[in-house]
Amino acid sequence: MSKRRAKRRGGTLSVSIIVIAFLAVMVVQVVQLKQKESTYAAQKAELEKQYTKESERADEIESMQQYMQSDQYIEDMAKSKLGLAYDNEIIFKEKDK
Repeated sequence: MSKRRAKRRGGTLSVSIIVIAFLAVMVVQVVQLKQKESTYAAQKAELEKQYTKESERADEIESMQQYMQSDQYIEDMAKSKLGLAYDNEIIFKEKDK
């Protein structure tokens, strides 16, 4: 009977070592996955921030494009660049010092 017990102990010991090694590998894998997850979460937050910023910029460009296609823009440019005015408008200029 002692030979059987010795074989059982040896088998139990080897199975225990295999299970412990498997658990150790699994713990390492879980830790690595958690680190990757936090890295990806940070990247996602940064990309969402950039997306929001670019969306706002696209909205500004769209509104500027609409303004530049309007008659008001043409009038503003004619007044500021060319000094033009309507007949009923009075233009005041500062004196040079």
